[in-house]
Amino acid sequence: MRTALVEAMSDRAASPPTEKPAGLLRAVKRMLAFARPYRRRLGFAFVAASGSSLVWLVVPLGLQRLLDAVFEQGDSGLLDQIALALVGLFLLQSVLGFVGYYLLEWTGERVVTDLRKKLYAHLLGLSARFFSTHRTGDLTSRLTNDVGSVRAAVTTALVELVTQTLSLVGSVVLMVLLNWRLSLLAFAIVPAVSLLARYFGAKIRALAKAVQDRLAETTSIAEEALTAIRVVTAFGRQPHESGRFDASAETLFEQARKRIVYANAFWTSVGLLSFTSLALIFWFGGREVLADRLTASALVAFIFYALNIARGVGGLSRLYTTFSSAAGASDRIFSLLDTQSEIADRVDARPLLDVRGELAFDDVSFTYAATNGAHSDASGDGQSARVPRGNGAMEDELAAPTVVLHGVSLRIPPGETVALVGPSGAGKSTLIGLIPRFFDPTAGRVTLDGHDVRDIRLADLRSGLAYVPQETQLFATTIGDNIRYGRLDATDAEVQSAARRASAHAFISKLPGGYDTPVGERGITLSGGERQRIALARAFLRDAPVLLLDEATSALDAESERAVQTALDELMQGRTTLVIAHRLATVVNADRIVVLDEGRVVETGTHSELVQRGGLYARLAALQFDEAAGAA
Repeated sequence: MRTALVEAMSDRAASPPTEKPAGLLRAVKRMLAFARPYRRRLGFAFVAASGSSLVWLVVPLGLQRLLDAVFEQGDSGLLDQIALALVGLFLLQSVLGFVGYYLLEWTGERVVTDLRKKLYAHLLGLSARFFSTHRTGDLTSRLTNDVGSVRAAVTTALVELVTQTLSLVGSVVLMVLLNWRLSLLAFAIVPAVSLLARYFGAKIRALAKAVQDRLAETTSIAEEALTAIRVVTAFGRQPHESGRFDASAETLFEQARKRIVYANAFWTSVGLLSFTSLALIFWFGGREVLADRLTASALVAFIFYALNIARGVGGLSRLYTTFSSAAGASDRIFSLLDTQSEIADRVDARPLLDVRGELAFDDVSFTYAATNGAHSDASGDGQSARVPRGNGAMEDELAAPTVVLHGVSLRIPPGETVALVGPSGAGKSTLIGLIPRFFDPTAGRVTLDGHDVRDIRLADLRSGLAYVPQETQLFATTIGDNIRYGRLDATDAEVQSAARRASAHAFISKLPGGYDTPVGERGITLSGGERQRIALARAFLRDAPVLLLDEATSALDAESERAVQTALDELMQGRTTLVIAHRLATVVNADRIVVLDEGRVVETGTHSELVQRGGLYARLAALQFDEAAGAA
């Protein structure tokens, strides 16, 4: 049977972008947008780094003068002056280099932090559909590894590109002034390097993206196994999970190996061309010196400039691979940033500050559209879209759209308690999920206090609701902080009061740290019942006019359930409450019971009225109460 999350797959849900990867220049431009707030600091870094490059251009000329002073003029005083000047130039270059690269590193870390914050905030605003078709490990990898790959491209590599280009242009100009015939030999490699860059760049970028995809896959496998470590251990599946991880890690290694091969082949080819050109310069330059068309000191200076060009070409080739790799990672990042949620405030959304709690479902239908598994998600790994099953496994989406709700109409006045019952997959959780807009109906409308929930600002809508899901989610912090999640400005006294009303204070007080006791990841240090009572305490602390309970007592033992039920009866007084329950004993006192079957309302009434009618509810009640009596 489908769970609530599967029921939530709307045909209007956002799907991952399918556009082709942006070009290298466009990707770099988008990455640079994150450096714009720090353009002044980045500008200083440019100036310092450029100054360092310009100083280096003067050094070969100084060496030429130094050699002339020794071998031609024999002037020891001039020799001393030039040597001191060179030391001064080296000192100036070191200072400028330190300042430039410090500013670059600072800006790089700042840009990475801003990008991670923006990406994380964007992820939190996406819809249930998005998270049902993406693995958490893949999203985590984009948030960490991919963002880190982009860092070098937006700061250090960019400035190095400018400084290397400046150094190359300066060296070329000075080489032409020294000897134009020798310069032609140095420039002969440029067309060949351009062709190499075009060929290898495309390969490296594609492989870089493949590496990031495989890294995300490997991270997902590890995260799934570690999250479900008790299941893995109980079934003795450590070898199986190790095998899955090993296979993925080996695939990652193979992709990385291919990237290394292409990157090194590119650098080696460029280096071979550069040094071949340098050898020709030695040969031809020597002949020019022998023919008295060039001095030995000028040849030395020329060779320094040629080495500078060779170094610059090699540096630019490495920068090209850096930009290509970063562009591959940026494709994955920007595919997330370009994904828009279908659940968002409308332009004309209205505030709703005083919620009374009147709910209505007007001819509501809901359909989620599934695919045949042919489309790829935003990670580009070509996997079919998959949705979670109730047991935490994954199943492929269905090939045809599935109707979950059929023309449901229901009005709930303020303060009424309505129980939703019915077989699994009847649409109960979907119906409740339409109220906080986990997803929107495909037909009809849901209203709160007479206003379509799609016309209300999301913040106002959700501030008027308290929600307790069947699967309790706790954060890896203290018990007090988990309860305070219901209202972040609550005092310690208010937190403890909420815990007492949820029958949680007694067991919390017995813990070594009390309310300051860490609960571990996902609340692993607590029992299922304890976790659920903390979730109930959140709802008590929320103190909202509308209360949504999805099997809120399912993990409690009989004694705890009685205590919590008493507290819930108190909490529900004066509030509009929707309760989903499979154990009918917990809802027999509800003001009204709505029976759903296959997405339709088939019965409505009190417990006694429905039992007397002898319909679906009566059959469900007979089964449960007979089983309970037999067990007793």
